[in-house]
Amino acid sequence: MPDDDAPVFVISVAAQLAGMHAQTLRQYDRLGLVSPGRTARGGRRYSSRDVAALREVQRLSQQEGVNLAGIKRILELENQVVALQAKIRELAAELETARTEMARREAAVHASYRRDLVPVDRGAVVVWRPDGSSHER
Repeated sequence: MPDDDAPVFVISVAAQLAGMHAQTLRQYDRLGLVSPGRTARGGRRYSSRDVAALREVQRLSQQEGVNLAGIKRILELENQVVALQAKIRELAAELETARTEMARREAAVHASYRRDLVPVDRGAVVVWRPDGSSHER
């Protein structure tokens, strides 16, 4: 089973799968609504994702009454949303990596503390003298 983006369908098969005429697919390609892959000789090859997009174009046109310019704008915005969602996932992963690294470094700093040092309250210091006298500073 090919992946959704593999350009495997010739125009006649894609048209049949989408329930359209091949000439309609050519028009949609010229308008930039659905842009199939190309062979070395320039033949169109449609993917499963392209066929799904063709069906969506047909639905928007026939059921929703959206004109082709509106459909093109809708598809552009949907593609932009998908790209932004991917960017958000990427940035969230980077943030998690940074947080993990920060926690690791913080733990390393805490582990490096000398355990033989004790904090001293600077409020009052009593100095002991071997002669038995003491002096408070």
